[in-house]
Amino acid sequence: MKKRPVLGIVAHVDAGKTTLSEAMLYTCGSIRKLGRVDNRDAFLDTDEQERARGITIFSKQARFSYQDMDITLLDTPGHVDFSAEMERTLQVLDYAVLVVSGPSGVQGHTATLWKLLQRYQIPTFIFVNKMDCPGTDREVLMKHLKKELTTGCVDFTDSSTDVFAEEIAVQDEAVLEKVLEGTWECVPDTEIQRLIVERKVFPCLFGSALKVQGVEELLSLMDRFIVNRYEKNGEPFGARVYKIGRDEQDQRLTYLKVTGGVLQVKDVVEGEKVNQIRLYSGDKFETVNQVVAGQVCAVTGLTGTKPGQGLGTEEGTNVPVLEPVMTYKLELPDDTSPIQMLPKMKKLEEEIPELHVLWQEELQEIQVQVMGSVQIEILKNLIAKRFQIGVQFGTGKIVYKETIVNTVEGVGHFEPLRHYAEVHLLMEPGEPGSGLQFAAAVSEDLLDKNWQRLILTHLEEKEHRGVLLGAPITDMRITLVAGKAHLKHTEGGDFRQATYRAVRHGLMQADSVLLEPCYAFRLELPTENVGRAMNDIQNMHGTFTLEETDSAGNLSVITGKAPVSCMQDYQTKVTAYTGGQGHITCEPAGYQVCHNTEEVLAKSIYDPERDMRNPASSVFCAHGAGFVVEWDSVEFFMHVDSGLMLLQPPIDPEERVIGRARESFDYDSIGTEEIDEIIAKSSSANRRPDSNRRIGWNGKQRTGVKRISAVTGNNRQEDNKFSADCVTCGFQNEVS
Repeated sequence: MKKRPVLGIVAHVDAGKTTLSEAMLYTCGSIRKLGRVDNRDAFLDTDEQERARGITIFSKQARFSYQDMDITLLDTPGHVDFSAEMERTLQVLDYAVLVVSGPSGVQGHTATLWKLLQRYQIPTFIFVNKMDCPGTDREVLMKHLKKELTTGCVDFTDSSTDVFAEEIAVQDEAVLEKVLEGTWECVPDTEIQRLIVERKVFPCLFGSALKVQGVEELLSLMDRFIVNRYEKNGEPFGARVYKIGRDEQDQRLTYLKVTGGVLQVKDVVEGEKVNQIRLYSGDKFETVNQVVAGQVCAVTGLTGTKPGQGLGTEEGTNVPVLEPVMTYKLELPDDTSPIQMLPKMKKLEEEIPELHVLWQEELQEIQVQVMGSVQIEILKNLIAKRFQIGVQFGTGKIVYKETIVNTVEGVGHFEPLRHYAEVHLLMEPGEPGSGLQFAAAVSEDLLDKNWQRLILTHLEEKEHRGVLLGAPITDMRITLVAGKAHLKHTEGGDFRQATYRAVRHGLMQADSVLLEPCYAFRLELPTENVGRAMNDIQNMHGTFTLEETDSAGNLSVITGKAPVSCMQDYQTKVTAYTGGQGHITCEPAGYQVCHNTEEVLAKSIYDPERDMRNPASSVFCAHGAGFVVEWDSVEFFMHVDSGLMLLQPPIDPEERVIGRARESFDYDSIGTEEIDEIIAKSSSANRRPDSNRRIGWNGKQRTGVKRISAVTGNNRQEDNKFSADCVTCGFQNEVS
């Protein structure tokens, strides 16, 4: 059985990634003519803008065979502005080839790629390119790779030497023991294969892709050490989506990798029928009736899929690490309505999900998130070509995020007449950069599994907004700890409302923190300007390290991290004070606590209690009428006790407005180790002895006053404690 690896080629821009892809296809006989990027005839650069700019913008695939391998090759963008497209491709790779430029070595984006390969645990071969350039030295570069990447980088140019065996052996204790005992004179290929898969050894080869030097050796090395990871038969179907695209007829294409079982034409996936299965190579494709585990394909007929989504046995959705840090207003021609343009941009967002197309109702404008200036130009041309509309982008604004620093329990209840759902969520701070993690710890005896799945789906489907700036929330673990449905009156939409309100209720109670995006930078400049640069970085609230100075003492390198808001246009300043000799490169480096929170919030007009689309209130029902309970009084009315003791009314429960007793809920009956662990970590987490510490949104102290509004049908009767803005809930249309 032939091996079917899905192989990705990744690199810093201009390292020769597409040229290597071209050389591999040519060596294997898949193309007759060796194309070149600068000649605008590379096989995988099929888009007009790619050929015009000489860069890869969209990931492409090619299929070819070499000896015992049927390879699916995925060529990815190298420019940092399109790194999100590259990262989406990583999640379906079996192996990767990291291309490093011989003259430049490990550059800023190369280090970012290395971290992503580590995150997705992708076995990696390293090809050091452009070795035909003057001044490149293999031994020097090997030391450089070991220092900048890992000591597991091993030169595979000659695998028959004792030095090679020793370098392999020291990467694994079991192998080293066998070699020292004399059991093995050389390390068996099967052991090297294992070490590569386990990411303990990273084979390195040297050559020139442009001159097709070292390419045959790379292919031979992969044929020898790549193993087939899809040999099992009879497994249930599973797949991972990595890209959404459209063909020339505007048909929606879902690009996916089958990870288990078989996918056939007319199979039903996520409630939709697969109409066609395509195997692409460049801009051409062939249709097939089925694909098996390990194959990459594009299918038609699926309209609800999204990049990163798992299908079948593949669960969850992978959230990318690399995200845009700037938001731009989309400026339209006078004869184009934003309302008409919005669905077009939403269609484009399916293909480029990092755009995060937003509609600002109060401003009547469309906002998009963009990685950088090059992507802006590409988007302009893409929109003009696709929709025949000339657009511009306004001044960029920083994309902030929010998180919490304490553990809280959020409750959402939705019970207008003939509807019912209640949800309790435990919301805990997560590790920086961990994103949002969702879990359930509820016994199926208390809440059916289908309702639990639905609640988790509602948690994942929406970008939840924080309460400081209305920015997206991140770095939290949200666990479903209790809930209740009604046998007769509960519908799916009821749990959507209850879930959204539970998240919001938790955020209103929590101590929230504003996060800002950061850049990791590398600054090369004359040594005489180092003092000025260090002073600038400190003033920009950044951190830095003086990495190195050349042997002559003329050039220095400073690396570090600083807020994006402070580093905008800093290249212009560097050019000015270094007389054009300084250069800075920046990479997105995640989020950190905002350095000027008060200043940012002072400029904001956001009021979470007036956010009609994200209500924190709950809806209850008594005597045939629905009524709204504001977020700071929900615990007086909730029907379920999660057992966590995080929500405790400050007054006697007998004084509640509604006349029914709260139904008890014994957490011991859940019977799971996870809920016990949660309780142990979070018991009494909402009790704060420090009276001066902020409690809940904007420092609000609970007064124990029950705030309610009666709702009967579409007519709302408000008591004198409420304004119309406070009690608007946005559920009437859905219910009716």
